[in-house]
Amino acid sequence: MRVLGLFATVLLLAGPAVAADAPATISVTGEGRVEAAPDMATISLGVTTEARTAGAAMAANSDGVRAVIERLKTAGIEDRDVQTSGLSLGPRYDYGSSDGTPPTIVGYAASNMVTVRVRALDTLGSVLDGAVSDGANTLNGLSFGIAEDDEALDEARRRAVAEARRKAELYADAAGVSLGRVLSISEAGGYAPPMPMAMAEASFAKGADVPVAPGEVSLGATVTMVYEISQ
Repeated sequence: MRVLGLFATVLLLAGPAVAADAPATISVTGEGRVEAAPDMATISLGVTTEARTAGAAMAANSDGVRAVIERLKTAGIEDRDVQTSGLSLGPRYDYGSSDGTPPTIVGYAASNMVTVRVRALDTLGSVLDGAVSDGANTLNGLSFGIAEDDEALDEARRRAVAEARRKAELYADAAGVSLGRVLSISEAGGYAPPMPMAMAEASFAKGADVPVAPGEVSLGATVTMVYEISQ
């Protein structure tokens, strides 16, 4: 018991000394953003079909998707830029009875979605129009991005560090202290593309290129910096 008591006493005496050695710090977070014109687009589109039987629904769906993919290739889309992103097949029910009779299956619906990257934005309107004309009746989203974004992201990081430094200097000045060395820098966040825009097939004018405005995309970086305080 005397050994345990001595050990506890040593810990109690060492605790304040350790705390006294820890430097006073200021922790700040900075965010930097860069707006840039996109050079590519990502589309989520596909074909949804219905039929009396599961086999017929899937067969019709496969024919539709095959035609859409062939049109995409004709428009210059490479194989690496077309990827299946969703495939489903399920029954369709009739819930019309209100007498407690269980719903009945009246058919089946099949859906096949593909994600398409369009690297030549000047062809985006015609690509969309061609896909819809050849059977794509489901469009889940359209988003823009930058294929080579390292340079823009590095600029966003520099801006984030500058913003964190500005905040740290402001807090130090308000507190009447001076900033010391940087103790740590950590990064969070990153590329932030705009939210995809949901569109319905009815919004496309078949026989004419779909008008598309790419605008700008926003790339961001967030850093947390810890500075030592010099009294």
